[in-house]
Amino acid sequence: MSGTSDSSRQDVIDEFGEAVNMAPRTLKKWLTTDDSKSVGQAKGNGESVGHASGRRIVELLETKKADLTDADIAHMRKVVGYVHRHLEQRPSGDVTDTPWRYSLMNWGHDPVD
Repeated sequence: MSGTSDSSRQDVIDEFGEAVNMAPRTLKKWLTTDDSKSVGQAKGNGESVGHASGRRIVELLETKKADLTDADIAHMRKVVGYVHRHLEQRPSGDVTDTPWRYSLMNWGHDPVD
């Protein structure tokens, strides 16, 4: 049995499903774009935290629920927190071509969708 109760695990999975509104194929394609790579804080290897998270999100979306590890659930929780915090910082006006939107999309959420 994992360190997380089944109900809180399921809550995280449900919240992740609501926060991540991009299909794996759409997110995978987005992550190859220059706009995707242009935002976020770069780590030592030059890839931003959000971009790396996007790659992990694709893996999570393609993983069967029964196969999710505690580390997967922890990352899902991190994604939910990031998306919720970032949505509260929505800039005014059209956000279509903004770094704010691009950052969210790296985390699997398209606010314009």
